[in-house]
Amino acid sequence: MNTPSENIINSIRAQFPALGISVGKHKLVYLDNTATSQTPQRVVEAIDRAYYNTKANVHRGVHTLSQQMTLLQEEAREKARAFINAPSVQEIIFTRGTTEAINLVASCIGRDWPDGAEVIVTEMEHHSNIVPWQLLSRPGREIKLRVVPTDEHGVLDMNTYRNLFNSNTAMVAATHVSNVLGTVNPVKEIAAEARAHGVPVLIDGAQAISHRAVDVQDIGADFYAFSAHKMYGPTGVGILYGRRDLLEQMPPYQGGGEMVGHVTFQKTTYAELPFKFEAGTPEFTSIAALSQAIDFINETGYDLINAQEEYLLQYTTGQMLKRVPGLRLFGTAPGKDAIISFLIGRAHHYDTGLLLDKLGIAVRTGHHCAQPLMQALGVEGVVRASFAVYNTRAEADYFVDALCRIAPMLQ
Repeated sequence: MNTPSENIINSIRAQFPALGISVGKHKLVYLDNTATSQTPQRVVEAIDRAYYNTKANVHRGVHTLSQQMTLLQEEAREKARAFINAPSVQEIIFTRGTTEAINLVASCIGRDWPDGAEVIVTEMEHHSNIVPWQLLSRPGREIKLRVVPTDEHGVLDMNTYRNLFNSNTAMVAATHVSNVLGTVNPVKEIAAEARAHGVPVLIDGAQAISHRAVDVQDIGADFYAFSAHKMYGPTGVGILYGRRDLLEQMPPYQGGGEMVGHVTFQKTTYAELPFKFEAGTPEFTSIAALSQAIDFINETGYDLINAQEEYLLQYTTGQMLKRVPGLRLFGTAPGKDAIISFLIGRAHHYDTGLLLDKLGIAVRTGHHCAQPLMQALGVEGVVRASFAVYNTRAEADYFVDALCRIAPMLQ
């Protein structure tokens, strides 16, 4: 697809009120989309409608508001199912985010693993796909992480990955897209190799879902987790897809509320899927608004999203390489997503981010919850600029101009 016209992008931007605000004397240039995207007005209005018109706890309520709210929540579940081509709504579990989704899988599937069980992860994982597996270790039971390294471009060493499998391998947990490098991992190949060894695989889709179409059946993932707030949706909502036969074998994650079937002091039975894993009151107003975020992506189209983001990535990277003195880039994998991680000379990433903020530019600095990757890169942290479909070439030019302006201050 050709690069979208300025009119098309401006019509998309008009749906996002936050893009029109100012930071100090400067108009906001929002380049922190990997941390969280901005939210279209339709999503905010859906939350407002839920609070004003249908706020009532879902399920088991016989009154009208409860039934209306339940319908909105379950309609969102069906939209999420179709969005990632999951076979059944019973395989779609609402969580508070990707982090909770991964913790749910780790805690439940790994509860009875033996001492010495191993989890294969990649060097580029977010802490949320490292720590939950480490938490499974306890006195007398050590769970080991086996790590797939990356090359100098940020590409996974798939030969090493294939050689890590052994009789102790219990799980593969891999990110779809690196939140630092932008690398798009070959998740279909990762899943196929795991399946050949009879090992379940979890894919962290938090950084992929807003940029590319996801088909969990085509990927072959046993579990796929993502967050609404990174795909133009509300905060506090995550989605976990889990293969039904595995979910049925797993014990509940938490107890109480909707996850029960029948409770006595002697014994409790559990609800059917997906409610078995949805203890307590869900974030039903935000879940209802998730539908609008999915509609926004579907109506905009991934082809247009990909075209705009790819253009901005290539254009901005080229301009930075030509014009910014002392530039160091991290992550140059072919086909990467629109994430640019960098340093300027020996300047501290925090100082770069602070100076950019004074000019109205929002970027993220630090280790980006990927400290093992930072160690592999030989740095404490980096500056990260990340694009969404609503960003423009004018914003990219302003960003590069700003880097050229502050670079002498950072030497």
